[in-house]
Amino acid sequence: MAKGNINVAVENIFPLIKKFLYSDHEIFLRELISNATDATLKLKHISNVGDAKVEYGNPIIEVKIDKKGKKLHIIDQGLGMTAEEVKKYINEIAFSGAEEFLDKYKDKADETGIIGHFGLGFYSSFMVAEKVEILTKSFKEGEDAAHWTCDGSPEYTLVKGKKKDRGTEIILHIADDSTEFLEESRIKELLQKYNKFMPIPIKFGTKEVSVELPKDAKEDAKPEKKTIDNIINNPNPAWTKQPADLKDEDYKSFYRELYPMQFEEPLFHIHLNVDYPFNLTGILYFPKMTNDLNMQKDKIQLYQNQVFVTDNVEGIVPEFLTMLRGVIDSPDIPLNVSRSYLQADGAVKKIASYITRKVADKLKSLFNDNREDFEKKWNDIKIVIEYGMLSEEKFFEKADAFALYPTIDGKYYTYDELYNKIKANQTDKDDKLVILYASNKDEQHSYIEAAKAKGYEVLLLDSPIVSHLIQKLETTKENISFARVDGDHIDNLIKKEDTKISKLSDDEKKTLDELLKEVIPSEKFMVQLEPMDSNASPFIITQPEFMRRMKEMQQTGGGGGMFGMGNMPEMYNLVVNTNSKLVSEILGTKTKKKQERLINQSLDLARLSQGLLKGEELTNFIKRSYDMIK
Repeated sequence: MAKGNINVAVENIFPLIKKFLYSDHEIFLRELISNATDATLKLKHISNVGDAKVEYGNPIIEVKIDKKGKKLHIIDQGLGMTAEEVKKYINEIAFSGAEEFLDKYKDKADETGIIGHFGLGFYSSFMVAEKVEILTKSFKEGEDAAHWTCDGSPEYTLVKGKKKDRGTEIILHIADDSTEFLEESRIKELLQKYNKFMPIPIKFGTKEVSVELPKDAKEDAKPEKKTIDNIINNPNPAWTKQPADLKDEDYKSFYRELYPMQFEEPLFHIHLNVDYPFNLTGILYFPKMTNDLNMQKDKIQLYQNQVFVTDNVEGIVPEFLTMLRGVIDSPDIPLNVSRSYLQADGAVKKIASYITRKVADKLKSLFNDNREDFEKKWNDIKIVIEYGMLSEEKFFEKADAFALYPTIDGKYYTYDELYNKIKANQTDKDDKLVILYASNKDEQHSYIEAAKAKGYEVLLLDSPIVSHLIQKLETTKENISFARVDGDHIDNLIKKEDTKISKLSDDEKKTLDELLKEVIPSEKFMVQLEPMDSNASPFIITQPEFMRRMKEMQQTGGGGGMFGMGNMPEMYNLVVNTNSKLVSEILGTKTKKKQERLINQSLDLARLSQGLLKGEELTNFIKRSYDMIK
């Protein structure tokens, strides 16, 4: 029997492990199963290259609960260890960085999670166990089994073991404050969270299954039951296979495996598969999107060699892609590190850049291969693409090939197609191309109709970040501007050389202006007199593009705040058509009272068309309308 001290100078290493090294004590199971997997995969490699006479077979990892004995067992059929290897790997190497770790991190250990960098993964067992045993037998011929025991102090015992089979069994004597890890439901939850796709089958308990009856069985024969191992993981998930070996149904089936509570099928998938300059595999899915930017996040799962790391991938995956779903797996992602370390890691940054490029390439090929189908899906994916165009410069450059600009009539154009379609008709007198758009077909119907009467094309841009996007397009593309159809009357939105002549004289316009300003509240409306077509509306309410855009950008987290617009009251322009018959009638009316009534009625009709007439003002308008009918 050998006794000894673990190679660590600081006596309080175990309390530190228990208290600080991980925020989640549950991580111990992930660590132990990762070790068991490594031992099994190393055995596979040795047997493949013929370094030893060893039969790999079909090894599994088994997790067993002994509730009565307050023990948890993790058993593998991997390499195993000799007594000398136990001394080396458990007592020495596992603690090689312990003193350095303590010196560097003891003041802020609760903020870090870098235990794995110091080979301390095995010792995470002591977060939940008061005593840990290792029963192990090496694959090497003629080596005795070894039995190591440690009670959480730096002292250990190492004796000859009785284990007959190759592999390692870890026995955790669960501490009184960690008895949750003796519950079957808790262990199953952890196995499914961290080890659902580990490459070695994991057995946890058994289950009964029906045995198929033979074809000649009697009609009243009942199917027999047999007990089989309950393997709770999928060792060969879809992302580990080659795209050529998978059909559409395989991808959909894997999506259901990842998200059993998600009933809608994904729109399409992107299979990631690269081995240079780093290793990366995975599958990303585009789900149906809503306009709520916050609802979608934290659905991508990050793995390292099929071991779950996190589903909080913000800062690791480009932000616009955090709204997607799926799996990313890379051996280059450190397993036991804090999020800030991950985000600063060079390999992780390269991964983010690669994923951006891959997604852009896939979208381009989907668009090219089946444009009609892509157009049908546009409304469900546009928020991701628009967000990507705003936040990632390289994605913005590539998006010209597949980003679509839908019209209110349901046509879809790429930017170049749109430019060529409207250039002749929608270029103003200053040679600037004006792109008209609406955000709501119903609310802006009359403005849309006025634009269409001129033969203009009107886009339907209704996502919550549209103000940011058009700002970006205006600063990137040459000599264009976007104008919402209700930003001014149509002749002012696209100014041509042939300006309309007003039917009113300058004196009449002055009289009209004074009359309007007496009746119309100046804190809400800026009155502007404009000569328009005689059949255009007499009164039109518009909101200046700049003002509205700044408010919208502020609401979705943009630059509006710096202009101090948060508390600004809603201000509108009231455009009065000086060529309208009604306006001439208002001027020609003899009594002040009737003039005021006509002005108020016209103003309220304009407000009504914009959805701005509510409450008491709406009630008064209805009453006044009935009086006028009478």
